[in-house]
Amino acid sequence: MATYVFSDVHGHAAPLKRAIERTNPSKDDVYYCLGDMIDRGPDPLGVIEHVRSLPNAHVIMGNHEDLMLACMEHPENQMCTLNWGMNGGCVTADALAELSEEEADAIVEWVSGLPTFAHVRVGERDYVLVHAGIDSARIGEGPWDTGEKIDQMLLAQKAEDLLWIRDGFWGCHTGLIDEGGRGPIVIAGHTPTVYLAQFVDDEDVCAADEEGRATMVRMGADESTGGVSDRWDIDAGAAGGAGFGRVLVLRLDDGEEFYEDIAEGE
Repeated sequence: MATYVFSDVHGHAAPLKRAIERTNPSKDDVYYCLGDMIDRGPDPLGVIEHVRSLPNAHVIMGNHEDLMLACMEHPENQMCTLNWGMNGGCVTADALAELSEEEADAIVEWVSGLPTFAHVRVGERDYVLVHAGIDSARIGEGPWDTGEKIDQMLLAQKAEDLLWIRDGFWGCHTGLIDEGGRGPIVIAGHTPTVYLAQFVDDEDVCAADEEGRATMVRMGADESTGGVSDRWDIDAGAAGGAGFGRVLVLRLDDGEEFYEDIAEGE
């Protein structure tokens, strides 16, 4: 059994399938998708279908799913429609329009039931899984040594932050890791790693490989965290499409990263 996490596939079903295939999935493996399955890429519904087919799949909501739901729930609100369209929602809307009303409603209903966070323990480490990040001002007091305590912290977060936060998360420690390196690591997407420099004051942030392709970033390791990185960004820029973005699937058991570049047309 292994545990995998990925985020921000943004309609690029083909490279996601290749990345998953490289993990050699078994019926005992667990997969966590941190949202933004849809919009921008050519096959948003294919992403949803494949994610739902994975063994032991857990999916949390991203801000793009939130944009879609706002539009679906308030079709008369032109601002919702404009906002979703400006963020790449037209391709998803068109794909839903090609389905029967029953099929489209079933997908929207499933998305509307997605949670905004999850947490998992792998080995000796707890991981908090959210789409965008958390607000460290709302975490309360530790120690974060039980799943119940971690859940209480997450329930105290604002849904808007879990889906949209950037500045208030990437630019400071979470406060969940103590000086001994104990506590949960927060894994999020939402912000492509190549843009992290806009939100952090850290010259050592390395968000690309030698060929300029986006890579995941582990941040926050210093004396206050016992040398443990408390924030991991796993958004490898798939929203940018071919020539820029990649799909990343991360195995938590050993930290291995499975990348797939996005080819033209996929």
